[in-house]
Amino acid sequence: MWKDIIEFINYNFINGENVKISLLDLMLLFLAITATSIVLKLIQKLFSKKLPVADKKKFNSVFQVVKYIVYLFVIVLMLNATGVNVNVFLTASAALFVGLGFALQTFFQDIISGVLIILDQSLHVGDIIEVDGRVGLVQEIKLRTTIVVTRNDRVMIIPNHKFMDDTLFNWTQNNSSNRESVSVGVAYGSDVRLVEKLLHQAVDSVEGIVKGGTVKVTFDDFADSSLNFSVHFYVIHGMQTPGIQSEIRFRINDLFAENNISIPFPQRDLNVISVPVNLASKKEKE
Repeated sequence: MWKDIIEFINYNFINGENVKISLLDLMLLFLAITATSIVLKLIQKLFSKKLPVADKKKFNSVFQVVKYIVYLFVIVLMLNATGVNVNVFLTASAALFVGLGFALQTFFQDIISGVLIILDQSLHVGDIIEVDGRVGLVQEIKLRTTIVVTRNDRVMIIPNHKFMDDTLFNWTQNNSSNRESVSVGVAYGSDVRLVEKLLHQAVDSVEGIVKGGTVKVTFDDFADSSLNFSVHFYVIHGMQTPGIQSEIRFRINDLFAENNISIPFPQRDLNVISVPVNLASKKEKE
């Protein structure tokens, strides 16, 4: 009886030159797919359990594609192990695979980068970042691209692989606020302590600045035509920085005018060389 069962299981119901499949082969294939499914579920739970709900959905979507690719490899390997000559199929489709590989290279690079961004939590929606000298607010992180809105309300669609290849400045990675500054020069002979006081006063009177002793004034340099100062402060939201800096400059200009502090303009000395009259007449005659 057992002999008959073993013979039945090992019987090749498909027995071709390149394809030989028995019931045992199908059973092994089923077990391999089941074991692969269990392992993939464990990996999925391991990597997604600490992710936020929004990122978890994105990760699960990507992982679904990964599952199909893994299943495909398992099926090919099992068929090859059970006697199916998969080289025939692979050889026939080699040119297609090469073409697809080149076409999808950047696509999969973006997808993998998107998964890494989600897993290591290096970038979040609402972060203020700087890429290629442009500052913007992260509006949405997709599987292949990240949507960023710049300060002038333009939308940048950035491929995710760019965050892996280039340097990314995340202004809000350590804190929700970020440090900015405004520089100004005053004329020589000005009361520098009064300048310091006025710069503090200008910043404190502007909305959007983090209060509580975070403002600092530095005496930067003795320049050619001016004494240079900078006032450093923290803004509550980095996207508002240009408007806040502009308002601070307005306040500095008003306060300096009220207190007779002048902002000099660059000066150059011009030396005029005069030619004696007798020498000039002599040259004309010659």
